[in-house]
Amino acid sequence: MRILVLTKRQYMGKDLLDDRFGRFRELALELARLGHRVQGLTLSYRRREEIRVTDVTIDNDAEVHWQSINVLHGFLPNFKYYFKQARRLLDEFQPDLIWAGSDAYHAIFGYQLARNSSVKLVVDLYDNFESYPATRIPGVQPLFKRAVKAADGVTCVSNLLASYVRDHYGGRRPPFVLENAIRSDLFHPMERKACRRQLGLPEKAKIIGTAGALYENRGIDALYRGFHILAAGDADLHLAVAGPRRSTGTIPRHRRVNDLGILPLETVPVFLNGLDVAVVCNRDSSFGRYSFPQKAWEIIACGVPLVAADVGAMKDLLRDHPQCLFTPDDPASLARAISGQLAKPTMIDRTVPSWSDLAAQLETFLLEVLNKRQ
Repeated sequence: MRILVLTKRQYMGKDLLDDRFGRFRELALELARLGHRVQGLTLSYRRREEIRVTDVTIDNDAEVHWQSINVLHGFLPNFKYYFKQARRLLDEFQPDLIWAGSDAYHAIFGYQLARNSSVKLVVDLYDNFESYPATRIPGVQPLFKRAVKAADGVTCVSNLLASYVRDHYGGRRPPFVLENAIRSDLFHPMERKACRRQLGLPEKAKIIGTAGALYENRGIDALYRGFHILAAGDADLHLAVAGPRRSTGTIPRHRRVNDLGILPLETVPVFLNGLDVAVVCNRDSSFGRYSFPQKAWEIIACGVPLVAADVGAMKDLLRDHPQCLFTPDDPASLARAISGQLAKPTMIDRTVPSWSDLAAQLETFLLEVLNKRQ
């Protein structure tokens, strides 16, 4: 197959090209490793150098060609320029299929490009894009729903999101569940004290924490308040956090709070392996109910005890370990779950999928879409 990937350049607090990060980067490379020709077009919502990049696998046996375009030319969005470049890519690359995702806009872009060509369209929903503020701009949501309904296939990050799409959007075929995965070369168990020394964390303390989006809409305040509850009765307890945060977000000022800022991907497993208990926060919201927190897989792959908000995909993932779940936005419930894990750690024995595992599933689905007669 010849596959054209359409995605925004920055997502999950990282940059696809600068950080060589994320779902679309990893799956594009793995599809190329399977023998398919893959090119990508990334749209940057921030001012970046408009570049062409050839991304390669670690063992240099596959490559993906990316082109980056800025949404702003001057002071205004220039979508005419974007579509000019996208159509040029279509003419030159002659893809069999467009895989478009990362937000509602790219689903719409994919639909507009596919409808005027013989190229099949698969839309990827790694979140419930209805919950994104940009999707609430008047006129966007109807166009997004039309794009999803008209697509030749849809990939969804969770069973709950797939059910929601099937019930509220309809479509040509049932959505295909394609969860998130990990880089198995990075995320694996490491020696705890060595990880703490590398990051400057106290070696003998009990450390809880999280690495990921430190946003209020993800329920991070429950962790901060839960830590204060526990820290009042335990002088050895520390909190460590790392990840993007809003400029208005407030990380507690406390001598036992360790803020490591935004870590490169290669350092995140070091951070996780330095924890006694890792926390996955979320809210019972239109976002939280349909997401699949990638950090949960990363924590499990590192062999670190975890607690997670009892919402969305975590309900299913941890159904046999209710002691690892806490009530969303409830600091007392979170504190109890952490205390239980500190006293008697529960390890989650699950096989964590790699990106190559998911690429094999995605390949099968894309071939089915491509070979299905209209």
